[in-house]
Amino acid sequence: MSASAFAALPVIIETAINGATQPARNPHVPVTVEAITRDAIACLRAGAAIVHTHAPLGDFGLPPEQAAARYFESYRAILAAEPDALLYPTIGGGSTMSERLAHIDILAGAGVLRIGLMDPGSMILGWAGADGAPSHDSFLYINTFADMETALAQATRHRLGISLAIYEPGFLRNALVYWRLGRLPPGAMIKFYFGGDAGYFGSGQGVSFGLPPTAKALDAYLEMLQLAGCELPWSVAVMGGDLFETPVARLALERGGHLHTGLEDHLGSGQPDNVELTRRAVQLCNEVGRPVATAAQAALMLELPRITAAASG
Repeated sequence: MSASAFAALPVIIETAINGATQPARNPHVPVTVEAITRDAIACLRAGAAIVHTHAPLGDFGLPPEQAAARYFESYRAILAAEPDALLYPTIGGGSTMSERLAHIDILAGAGVLRIGLMDPGSMILGWAGADGAPSHDSFLYINTFADMETALAQATRHRLGISLAIYEPGFLRNALVYWRLGRLPPGAMIKFYFGGDAGYFGSGQGVSFGLPPTAKALDAYLEMLQLAGCELPWSVAVMGGDLFETPVARLALERGGHLHTGLEDHLGSGQPDNVELTRRAVQLCNEVGRPVATAAQAALMLELPRITAAASG
């Protein structure tokens, strides 16, 4: 299908504002509740429809109740300023998937979430050591089918859309199984995470994951969707690289896709902040000739339910 066929389709821009990136890598990354709140509001006003956040620095291992309280502190303030904002956190700690997602139960119950998450597969999350070889501290990131079904059940229970992070082609095959069975909730969105040369953690060079950010790699993913007959919305991201210095950003817009950017992902020349990366996404949309979706438009496109009145409590 030609690029002109998608000219009227608004682009959903998602900005992942923190995460693996720490201040030593980019001093602009927000790592406190106050900074996360400011960045999220600024990105939404610059053109983002979805903002993905991690808890403040050092909070990953907190019990679910405490982690949820930290997320809620920023999410409540963001929604007070931008009531249509679409927000969602990362996974938490715990020995079971129910424990790792328990903070989402709390946040959904408080009415500040319309999106949940599922990582439909397993992989090695690694980085390069000083000698360029894979670090022995690298680890397996494991999500079993039972784990995936726990995430799906949670999203269904709370009427959340679901963010499907696709790190490897096998992740997409797994997600398509649940799509084919009709078990993905309304609001499901596929996120193609391409591996930049520095990998997810942006450490060293040459130890990465998944497919590289090339036109043929994007074609492979889109062919998988086509073969399945799946028309779920999808976006592109480059972890440990610069999305806008690869062909996949423009190609995604020309083929009806969306953009996922932000300091969680970005590693390139200079040290931009999240607002600058959001604006670069908006600029590319303008160059390609596609409008940018507001958060309210994105919610309609994704068929997300409204936030409940509990959000203001």
